[in-house]
Amino acid sequence: MKRKIYNEILKWKEESKGKSALLIEGARRVGKSYITLEFAKENYKSFILIDFSKVSDEIKKLFSLYLDNLDYLFTYLSEYYETKLYEKESLIIFDEIQFCPKARGAIKHLVMDGRYDYIETGSLISIKKNVKDILIPSEEEIIKMTPMDFEEFLWAMGNTTLMDYIRECYNNKKPLGQALHRKAMDYFKEYLIVGGMPQAVNEYRNGRDFQLTDKIKRNIINLYREDIRKHADELNLKVEQIFDTIPSQLQKHEKKFNLSVLNKTARYRNYEGAFYWLSDASLINIAYNTTEPNIGLGQRINDNSLKCYFLDTGLLLTMTFNEKQIINDEIYKKILFDNLSFNEGMIIENIVAQMLVSNGRKLYFFSKNNRNDSDSTMEIDFLISANKITSKHNIVPIEVKSSKRYKYSSLNKLKEKYNDYLDKAIIIHTKDLKEENGILYIPIYMTELL
Repeated sequence: MKRKIYNEILKWKEESKGKSALLIEGARRVGKSYITLEFAKENYKSFILIDFSKVSDEIKKLFSLYLDNLDYLFTYLSEYYETKLYEKESLIIFDEIQFCPKARGAIKHLVMDGRYDYIETGSLISIKKNVKDILIPSEEEIIKMTPMDFEEFLWAMGNTTLMDYIRECYNNKKPLGQALHRKAMDYFKEYLIVGGMPQAVNEYRNGRDFQLTDKIKRNIINLYREDIRKHADELNLKVEQIFDTIPSQLQKHEKKFNLSVLNKTARYRNYEGAFYWLSDASLINIAYNTTEPNIGLGQRINDNSLKCYFLDTGLLLTMTFNEKQIINDEIYKKILFDNLSFNEGMIIENIVAQMLVSNGRKLYFFSKNNRNDSDSTMEIDFLISANKITSKHNIVPIEVKSSKRYKYSSLNKLKEKYNDYLDKAIIIHTKDLKEENGILYIPIYMTELL
């Protein structure tokens, strides 16, 4: 399946010319190994893939014993994998590099040698035990891979033109029109249900069967739970607690993560390592509460106030409705036809967070509660920086609305109090695009264009 990250890898190859290695990090099952293999087949005369999750200790030890004898190292790898290596024309792939930190530490020497190109893939890359006793190579470029975005989902479904028109409408600030908006929303609801995990998307496009697709998603969720139990060490209980309570946390009207649900006396400092572990594994997308909607959002955050979104909304839906280990097809059909009564806000806000992250955005929100002054109390779902930074008006406030009727009192309060800081406000909803009273209303499928 076509992925946008392919072009990023190609750009690295063309610009680096062997002077750096590329590290592709992201959650397990987002397609890192697949896209790397496809790239290797199409752009190199030969390649070797070393999967450190399966390879023997004998291979792992090579990167400790023979860094001062690279001729032997390459000869051994060539013979072991029965692959001839060609100078400047071969790629060596270090798959699941987190299982062999010494190989990652060897990147500096391998790149300096200059004979071959190197791509690393992995998750849990910066967990302490994976970087202990190694020097992180400065010769390493990093790109992050996320689940498939909406445009990639459309490509997988065989539609290669709709997103181009959506992009044109967004750039010109014009609505799609009733027929095409309905078509885009029908596709988007499928994307909402299936999600962006490539294996699930592939299953769905081949059979359009939600139950078979859901089985794949449950397997992925179980894989993540196994990873937590195997690799989170002393944090595993706290990590699993957070992981399992994300659906219930997001179902609340106030979506800030409530630690008291885990433990009545819990403090953020006691769970900070667990949140970091989940974030490092790319299993969650964390949004931080910024204390002022001004440039440099990450410099003004309240560490004790955060929202915790799941990496993939399709997986979140499976977790939410998976009480009997299987999801009835009827539940998904009701979502498709807008007939299911549940907290849509949790799903819509999660998919918005997911799409912003896939577009390279960091997540921030604005929350202020003043019991003595209602005018100072406001909740803004997301804040992002404007694409063009000026002396004023750099922050774009975003409200996410899932229902057909909604108010935006917080947005009005924010505009009144912080007008000099703000660019045009955006409301993301399920209707077509419009501009009204200084607010841009965009359909949810345009989110990844922000």
